[in-house]
Amino acid sequence: MDEDKIQQNRRDQDEKATQERAAILGISYFDAREVEQTLPLANDVLDISIMHQNRIVPLVAGSEAEEWRFGVTTQTPQSFIRELTKDYNDKGHTIHFFLISNSCYKTFMNRYDPPVKVVYDDIQIAKEGDSDTITQVSQTLNSVGSDEVFDYLIDQADKLGASDIHIENQRTYIRIRMRIDGALHPVADLESDRYRIILGALASRANISTAATEPQSGHMQKEITRDGATHLLNLRVETVPTMYGQDAVLRLFNFDESMLNLDLLGIGKAERAEIDEVISHPRGMVLMVGPTGSGKSTTLYSIISALNTSDRKILTLEDPIEYGITGVSQIPVDTTGGKSFADGLRAVLRLDPDVVMIGEIRDADTAKTAIQASITGHLVLSSFHANTTSAAFSRMIDLIGVNPIFSSAIRLVIAQRLVRRLDDATKEEYEPDEATRRWVQNALKDLPAHIEKPNLDTFMLWKPVITETSPFGYKGRTVIMEQMVVDESVQKFLRGDVAEIHTEVIEKAARAGGMVTLLERGVLAALSGETTLDEVNRVI
Repeated sequence: MDEDKIQQNRRDQDEKATQERAAILGISYFDAREVEQTLPLANDVLDISIMHQNRIVPLVAGSEAEEWRFGVTTQTPQSFIRELTKDYNDKGHTIHFFLISNSCYKTFMNRYDPPVKVVYDDIQIAKEGDSDTITQVSQTLNSVGSDEVFDYLIDQADKLGASDIHIENQRTYIRIRMRIDGALHPVADLESDRYRIILGALASRANISTAATEPQSGHMQKEITRDGATHLLNLRVETVPTMYGQDAVLRLFNFDESMLNLDLLGIGKAERAEIDEVISHPRGMVLMVGPTGSGKSTTLYSIISALNTSDRKILTLEDPIEYGITGVSQIPVDTTGGKSFADGLRAVLRLDPDVVMIGEIRDADTAKTAIQASITGHLVLSSFHANTTSAAFSRMIDLIGVNPIFSSAIRLVIAQRLVRRLDDATKEEYEPDEATRRWVQNALKDLPAHIEKPNLDTFMLWKPVITETSPFGYKGRTVIMEQMVVDESVQKFLRGDVAEIHTEVIEKAARAGGMVTLLERGVLAALSGETTLDEVNRVI
């Protein structure tokens, strides 16, 4: 999804929440999006300091006979509203207050009190072999004020849509790299004295030590305001001592509930129908599998968001909590030192939940407790480390053993990857060579009959085209899913009806039931122009 759409969704979410809050408080709501940049400012009505302190803005300045209107936020003190009302009423004026969103308030205040600050050039990501851009960005970062460099780095990473910032100590400089759409890109080489500034900011905000001799984990949040919309950015911080200092990786999580939506993940119609059918039932287990960074958490959170209604009790056990979801009881679990999710899971099951999400199943105790919950009236969601659905099912049997009672517990296993999506505005169609054509034909030769197969003799492929607006030819990422619906043909392995239990025979049974593999889904995505075969091979 492009940046403009993301910002629009964030602003829409802010306005919706404000409107709901206004109804609860019994105050008029004002959606000022169409006029916040053009409405004439009511200068000399309130001091700027009072507007900042009480989070209030004058919307209309009136004469003796006119009514006065003010925009207030949920943080405006009631005592100040009463005081202002009395003051204006004593003078014979009519005064009205309207609840406005925090984003709207900040937009107005940026007009009433424009920030005076140096504007630095935006960071550009260098193309392969482009040392000039790296030099230019390095100069910019080295010139940013000491108290601003850390915030500037995070703000720019968020603007670029980066998922991670890598800060790495070299012998004579600090290397900054960012992971964008799953690929790691060099950004800048900083002077060594910047290291102390960045590490100092990290230490104070993420509660880590600058003198640690062991790896550390921390967490911090930063409010980002861009184009009139505000969102909260969660950052998970990991540091490790190296030869020249502590290297750090900052993982960025946009705190944005509106984006946790199954409709926005690009899931195919068939896969979406299977997910909807399974989660519509009050019991059973759904497993998400795949490597780190494959989008498992986002899909699980989106399922939770879809299930998040007033008639369901939803509990999560997480290490750590990556997104906060309104209406869901989220419990942080420390799994260091040999601890597992199992004890926490047994405790929360006593709280009568309808849906339980477990951050990850890592051991037999957690697996058995989770499966027990899934057959006693709970819908259980979790992630699991395996490359494919069949490998996950085989590994789960290794954990819990052959057990007829558990055979109907696991209802759906989803293996997921993220591949970079071609930029539709710049991608270029081409005819593949004969070797590529044969490879595609072989990859799709066992495609299930219910899947519409393209003409494998005449198909075309697409390649990325690099332009100024699309420096890599890709724009965002798309989901590739392999879904194993656990039907009778797969349940027999868990019941012990089959003597031979390993990944290959489980996959063969699932394939006979119509399962489409990750590779097949990836190749089909390449044939439809969503991505490239190179990207499919890189990821899958």
